[in-house]
Amino acid sequence: MRGAIWLVGMMGAGKSTVGPPLAARLRRRFVDTDDVIVERAGKSIAAIFAEDGEAAFRALEADVVAEAGAEGAVVALGGGAVAEPGAAERLAHSGTLVYLRARPETLIERIGDPASRPLLAELEPEERVCRIRALLREREPAYATAKVIVDVDEWDEAALAEQIGERLTALEREQT
Repeated sequence: MRGAIWLVGMMGAGKSTVGPPLAARLRRRFVDTDDVIVERAGKSIAAIFAEDGEAAFRALEADVVAEAGAEGAVVALGGGAVAEPGAAERLAHSGTLVYLRARPETLIERIGDPASRPLLAELEPEERVCRIRALLREREPAYATAKVIVDVDEWDEAALAEQIGERLTALEREQT
């Protein structure tokens, strides 16, 4: 598989969890864009959103994504990265999108304490579910452009990494 492997999906879908075993299986480096952004900014994503705004976060994210794509890594993208205007097309051109799809209820359960999630922080529990559903409706068209779509409501990270690896190998065979 040429180019980067872009793991996309909502917060809580498991991109950061399945990314390392998938990268190991594919013998590639793993990059979690959120982790790199936090390291470079010297503050949490919540603090970036609060102090600098979402636009500043997205600018940092764009730089990190470009670097990771250039090296052909397995990359866990933030939930909204692929939904930015033109992002899905740029990402597809530089690699393969893999959408980790989960039901809103699964996402809410996995997210747990939303304090570190700027788009959910300070919302009441029922408001969080509504917000997740709204974000999913908004982002689904971009997520659905992925070449590989995997339902992740019931999974363990090793089995999921194996399944994605097999799907990527099959996709590569189809393309050659």
